[in-house]
Amino acid sequence: MSWKTVRGREYLYRKQRGAWKSLGPRSPETEAAHRQFHVGRDRGQDRLAGLTNRLDAMAPVNRALQLGRMPMIAARVLRALSGARLIGHVVEVVGTNALFAYERLAGVQVAGGHPATEDVDLLFDARRSLRLLTSDVAASGVLGVLKRVDGSFEIVGRSGFRAANRDGYLVDLIMPAPKDPMRIAPRSRIGSAPTDLRAVEIAGLAWLVNAPKVDATIVDARGYPLGITVPDPRAFALHKSWLSERPDRDPIKRQRDAAQADLVARLVRTRLPHLSFTDPALAALPQALRDRAPALAGDALAGDALAGEALATVGRNRRLEPDW
Repeated sequence: MSWKTVRGREYLYRKQRGAWKSLGPRSPETEAAHRQFHVGRDRGQDRLAGLTNRLDAMAPVNRALQLGRMPMIAARVLRALSGARLIGHVVEVVGTNALFAYERLAGVQVAGGHPATEDVDLLFDARRSLRLLTSDVAASGVLGVLKRVDGSFEIVGRSGFRAANRDGYLVDLIMPAPKDPMRIAPRSRIGSAPTDLRAVEIAGLAWLVNAPKVDATIVDARGYPLGITVPDPRAFALHKSWLSERPDRDPIKRQRDAAQADLVARLVRTRLPHLSFTDPALAALPQALRDRAPALAGDALAGDALAGEALATVGRNRRLEPDW
């Protein structure tokens, strides 16, 4: 909020979503609004600075306690997408990276190679409105956000659904295949630029799009928190179980799908008992898929699959963003 002189007269302007709007000429009312705005802003920045320092102080504690799980490139990509109002609004995280959210919800750490991956899959729901996006994100889309994280990200392949950086880290944009192939295809790009990622249509993803969503706060490899939105763990387990039996699926991926389905189903049964596979909330999933639930997992967790975890505290200075 700032004063601007127009034709010899001062007006109060407020900037919202990158556009300045006049609130009227200088008067006792606009002066009070200007004063209240700056007092509130200073108070907010002071609070933000304190929280920033607290996060910086806790990060090494989280690392020492081995709470940091998600690799840094994945965390930075998802944090940038979340800041751009994409995660939880237009896309959700699916695939192996969703395991980081499920282990936090269950209060355990998944050991072994289950969470290991060199890519992140983003499920695009084309039904969602893009009006909340800022003008730059609406224009450049996912690729523009990725380039802010690492300028080496480029689209690879002719289909245009995948971006990769110089280190080979992959970001895939996927979406459900339409039920009726004769209907006009929904938009497949988030950004208006023709250079943005174009989501690839994959059969079976409509179940995940329509399934309930869960939010979790995970910790990255440097000890900083990160919010993530993923499909309901029950939907994830059932979908992975279905994938593991598809004859057109790569045999190695089918084995991994089956292992992840069993793991998440065991987490639900033993650590998240309030989540039932017979919940009406899963009605969007086909009955044939829900019928897989009883055979998915036994009553106990594999002894070496999970390990306990701990938490920590505390700090302050004037920087307004954590050192992530």
